[in-house]
Amino acid sequence: MRYPSLLMLTVILACGVFQGAQGAENETSEPCPSDTQFGEFDFWVGSWDVTGASGQVFGQNQITKEQNGCVLVERWTGAKGSTGISLNYYDPDRGQWVQNWIGSGGSLIELRGGLVDGSIRLEGKIHYLGKDRRNPFRGTWAVLADGRVRQFFEESPDGGKTWEPWFEGFYTRRDIDRLDVP
Repeated sequence: MRYPSLLMLTVILACGVFQGAQGAENETSEPCPSDTQFGEFDFWVGSWDVTGASGQVFGQNQITKEQNGCVLVERWTGAKGSTGISLNYYDPDRGQWVQNWIGSGGSLIELRGGLVDGSIRLEGKIHYLGKDRRNPFRGTWAVLADGRVRQFFEESPDGGKTWEPWFEGFYTRRDIDRLDVP
């Protein structure tokens, strides 16, 4: 009698695992594309040349929408060889966008925020890993009238009392993103 009980327990557990697998499959059936808030940052998706205000070349950035539209992945390559990557996603529980960045130079940035007057505005902190220093940090991504995107970061060395520019870049779409269809 002991083996039939074991067989029955195995069948019950197998059914539970199968039910759980079905539930997991149903949970991933395209929730992000159907929620408009996951598309608020789509203006940043593309292949970009990034320059400063006076035209100096800062680098290139590739922003892709991945994981069925649930995350934007940024892959930065600086003109002097620096690299970095960020994951950007909408957190529906908090109603905020989240950015987590790590750069080859040892900077870790964690930001949260959202859409304000047509721009994405995020705030949080920057952590300089080699120096073990953390400062308040904020960024804004705005679409300009000419189609470029302006990315502007500020850092506060005094706990948020004053703010200093950290980076200002102007994103111009690379030719591979332009559609020249009549």
